[in-house]
Amino acid sequence: MQAEDARYLKRKVKGGSIDVHPTEKALVVNYELEATILGEMGDPMLGERKECQKIIRVKGLHENSDLSTLAKEIIEKCKLIHPSKLPEVEQLLYYLQNRKETAPVKASGKTKLSDKPGDPSVCDGTETDEVANINDVDDYLEMLYEELPEKVKGCALILQLARNPDNLEELFQNETVVSALVRLLREEWKRSTDLATNIIYIFFCFSSFSSFHAVILHFKMGTLCMTIIQHELKKHELWQEELNKKKKSAEDNGKLREDYEKSLKKYEGLVRKQEQLLRVSYYLLLNLAEDLSVELKMRNKGIVRMLVNTLDRNNFELLILVVSFLKKLSIFIENKKEMVEMNIVEKLTRLIPCDHEDLLNIIIRLLLNLSFDPDIRNKIIKFGLLPKLVNLLTNENHRQLVLCILYHISMDDKAKSMFTFTDCVPLAMKMLLESPEDPDLELVALCINLAANKRAAQLICDGPGLKLLMKRAFKFKDPFLMKMIRNLSQHSGTTKNLFIDYISDLCTHILQWENEDFSLECLGILGNLTIPDLDYELILKEYNLIPWIKGKLQPGAADDDVVLEVVILVGTVCSDDACAKLLADSNIIHLLIELLNAKQEDDEVVCQIVYVFYQMIFHEATREIIIKETQAPAYLIDLMHDKNAEIRSVCENTLDMIGEFDEEWAKKIQLEKFRWHNSQWLEMVESRQVDQLADSAFMYPEEQGFDPYLQDADILDRPDLFYGYDNNGHLTPEYIDDAGLYSDFYSQQPYGYEADDPYIRPEGHLGFVHDGYQMEPRGLDPYGQDYVSADGHIEKLHGTVPSSLKQQ
Repeated sequence: MQAEDARYLKRKVKGGSIDVHPTEKALVVNYELEATILGEMGDPMLGERKECQKIIRVKGLHENSDLSTLAKEIIEKCKLIHPSKLPEVEQLLYYLQNRKETAPVKASGKTKLSDKPGDPSVCDGTETDEVANINDVDDYLEMLYEELPEKVKGCALILQLARNPDNLEELFQNETVVSALVRLLREEWKRSTDLATNIIYIFFCFSSFSSFHAVILHFKMGTLCMTIIQHELKKHELWQEELNKKKKSAEDNGKLREDYEKSLKKYEGLVRKQEQLLRVSYYLLLNLAEDLSVELKMRNKGIVRMLVNTLDRNNFELLILVVSFLKKLSIFIENKKEMVEMNIVEKLTRLIPCDHEDLLNIIIRLLLNLSFDPDIRNKIIKFGLLPKLVNLLTNENHRQLVLCILYHISMDDKAKSMFTFTDCVPLAMKMLLESPEDPDLELVALCINLAANKRAAQLICDGPGLKLLMKRAFKFKDPFLMKMIRNLSQHSGTTKNLFIDYISDLCTHILQWENEDFSLECLGILGNLTIPDLDYELILKEYNLIPWIKGKLQPGAADDDVVLEVVILVGTVCSDDACAKLLADSNIIHLLIELLNAKQEDDEVVCQIVYVFYQMIFHEATREIIIKETQAPAYLIDLMHDKNAEIRSVCENTLDMIGEFDEEWAKKIQLEKFRWHNSQWLEMVESRQVDQLADSAFMYPEEQGFDPYLQDADILDRPDLFYGYDNNGHLTPEYIDDAGLYSDFYSQQPYGYEADDPYIRPEGHLGFVHDGYQMEPRGLDPYGQDYVSADGHIEKLHGTVPSSLKQQ
């Protein structure tokens, strides 16, 4: 067919069935549109048929509506419905009138929820009786240059075409139309909300396909949309201020009540249109934000602040879109910080719970992203979201996500106690005990964390709780469940005593060692049972545990985790005198010393081994073995200055006990403390003396009878460095200070002891004299170190610097 042969276009509309809209108060009219191109002689040259629908909304329908009159009005206005169908229209209206509202309700079972917001609904400005045709685009283009109503209609017709994906490519190829739409939006968006909504909706249709993004960005539609959004949000604030003023006036003056109600209706209509505009604008920006560079530009222009401010709205469809956008942005810490500054948690609190399942689901997903931040977790508790989240555990649609959030919250020790003021513990126990063999990891992880809290542990063990957990753990050999039980066993009081009944089962699984992870947790539970009245000797003998313990302590016989738990178990049973003697006679101490050498880089193992020595020192039988038959005190002296504070603390307490019962080791310990504390001072003195002697060595030949040089002798063997001489030239036993004065002005306490130290012992004073001189307060020597005497006493004095030590 040649283009010049086409002369006429014949359109034929054939009416079809009528039905009700599934969710709205509206009728759906189906019809068939047939377009035929006629030649010069009137003969058909090309034809096409298309199935179409028209939606007729009957928003004014209520229980008292006159259905007959309303049906006639619909038929008169809609030419697609034949008058003969009047009874059918009345019947459909009657059905709509009696149909219950289809507002979303909470789902009782698990349903599939949408992960992305739905497409924007048709706005008021797009409703027109005329059906758009792709061949009439030029006519619609001309309408864009007419008055405002014609512009709105022209945009609405183009939008009809754009909503059909098949037309997008052809529309986009028409640069004149696209440029005209962009120009019209830039110039007229403040004059008409409907016009701005239609044009942005058209570009939203294009933005659904990534291939069109480059051209949309070329026209700077994203920047224009953000400008429009910012303007609309400010305008909404002004509307609210004005409405609040009228409301206050109406409360004071009853005559203004009617004026307020009119303003309220007008406000609701304006807000409804504005929210349609905001929705299509945000959706367009969300599609463009697929490119991270574009998203960064949006963030710099304040998209996060706009979205958070929009959370105050009540439109579910708009809120779904806004929360979806925030969820996408929340994966970056910079955006997350800005959300916190805008009090996003407080704004989300009012939306939980809500009747809209999709909205609730996307809010929980956003909270999950935010809950990785400890500060946000604190805010979740502060604003009362924790009980609301716990209540959502009964909803299968959201249970998985809520468990993840609760797990994040339970990681904070301060937050664990807050769970005891909710129904979380009984709900979690119910879900855990009713779950199949492999429960959700999120649920088990939450229970493990909660079991670390003493009050929560009491709630878990209340009644038959511990019995049911033990039964399930031994049945399925579940290491995660046993880890939860291990956390329960660490709490003192009545909770720990409940485990006495399960010692037999624990020992059996430890000796069998079939499932390593499971048996390791059983071993940890046994190591936690520090119960004073428990007969550990009977347990060791009845289950023959000593050979098993010795086997695990052999170098390379077991993994580090197993070795650590075995050492902890040894430390637990050593609290019993008989058990400590039994283990010492079994050569356990020598094995621990060998293990200490092999694992000296592992702070946990070293700390627990030292604690075993500390426990054994309390028992007379094992004390003699450790002090007299092993080199354990020497190893402890080496560890006295370890980098780990816990190891240092346990070592000092153990060495204090050793020094109290053995004078020889007491001197060695005191000497080592003296050496360590004065090491810098001694090094400085030694180096200075070496330099001076080196400079003068060639001047004074070595003579018989003179003392060796300082570098050739131990400085601790030179008492003249620390003590003075009396009038007869003899060395005095009194310590002399920098000013040449004898001092007993200060209390003498061994180094390392505090006044409130539980291990402090009374020490005799040496009776130092100060001859009535007024000494200055305690201080440091000229090199920033405490003054320490040879017997370990710290003397902090402010005195003059000896001339031999002054800098040259």
